[in-house]
Amino acid sequence: MKNDINDMPEPFGRVTHTADEWVMARIVQKFGGTSVGDVDRIKNVALKVKAEVDRGNEVAVVLSAMSGETNRLVDLVSQMAPLYDAREYDVVVATGEQVTVGLLALALQDLGVSARSWLGWQIAIETDDVHGKARIENIVADELVKRMASGEVPVVAGFQGVAPNHRITTLGRGGSDTSAVALAAAVGADRCDIYTDVDGVYTTDPRIVSKARKIDRITYEEMLEMASLGAKVLQTRAVEMAMKTGQRIQVLSSFEDKPGTLVVDEDEIVEKELVSGIAYSRDEAKITLVRVSDKPGVAAAIFGPLSDANVNVDMIVQNRSVGGDATDMTFTVAQDDLDRAVETIENLSADIGYEKLLSDANVVKVSVVGVGMRSHAGVAQRMFAALAEKGINIQVISTSEIKVSVLIDEEYTELALRALHTAYGLDAT
Repeated sequence: MKNDINDMPEPFGRVTHTADEWVMARIVQKFGGTSVGDVDRIKNVALKVKAEVDRGNEVAVVLSAMSGETNRLVDLVSQMAPLYDAREYDVVVATGEQVTVGLLALALQDLGVSARSWLGWQIAIETDDVHGKARIENIVADELVKRMASGEVPVVAGFQGVAPNHRITTLGRGGSDTSAVALAAAVGADRCDIYTDVDGVYTTDPRIVSKARKIDRITYEEMLEMASLGAKVLQTRAVEMAMKTGQRIQVLSSFEDKPGTLVVDEDEIVEKELVSGIAYSRDEAKITLVRVSDKPGVAAAIFGPLSDANVNVDMIVQNRSVGGDATDMTFTVAQDDLDRAVETIENLSADIGYEKLLSDANVVKVSVVGVGMRSHAGVAQRMFAALAEKGINIQVISTSEIKVSVLIDEEYTELALRALHTAYGLDAT
């Protein structure tokens, strides 16, 4: 029997219990590259896994490659063949996780814990055939469930799967988070614990705002927005999958024994904050087309070729120029896509008919995020007022149901984050 990730079994182990009884839980633990960066850290991971086993829980583990190892393998591929075959690329870069799962299985066995390593094709983690950035379509989890029930700990290679033609695939950067959430859903886990080098999700970057505080619980939607807007704690695809399957996630530190942050359904959060966090992204670049012809089809003529060139456009604003026969159009792209975007548009200059193209990579996107926005007015006004008070000019604005984003000069990033964090009452007391 196959457990399709779109139709997973109801997670078990959530029965209400008294102090006199213990209900076993099924847990998937995921450890990132810094957590398994060397032999000593892998031994530390083994102790954390053993602690859950000793509590009577059924445990599976998903691992990334050692920190820096995937980059090393990618560089080897590029040196060998700059225009590489993506199928062979996957064969090479998938080996990083093979090392860590084998080492952790050995470390657990040394502690007296029954454990066995598993690669993506052995389970099988079935994906499509888009090598280098495959998407999980199905997980055959029956054997893992049986092993877990017998007390064995499956140690699973993240980031990888198997295509319909039986070739190894990889899921793209950050894919181990996605592997863990998908596996947790497939085995009906009560929780997916994702261990990183931070101890949870914070209201904003604590390296910039000293008064940032850890969030105890955050909704899938808020976490998805924060991940897509620059927060690096969780990978966006992993949050999307968790939201789709209803899989509870907990973000924890590999190096400190502290409570983490739970990512849950909105119904599990009784009192919702107006704003849960302030996110920012430096990976932004702005393009402005001055005096574009104001006629039907111009927007399609601009954004269609950009899409064909694999350039993702984010924020867009359009202002009609004086005289009414032309419009100024501003939009943002990822910094890495800026040169390609400019080249694409310049090649279309005769068709589009603009007067001037301006580009700026010295910008940052700052966003306020919170499900409480749905039921409260004035969130955007408070943001604009706080930035104006600090003399920060807003270049572009975009909104959604639970977020407001603005584009500002990069030099004002820290000032903006601190001002907004205070304005929304998020400072730790």
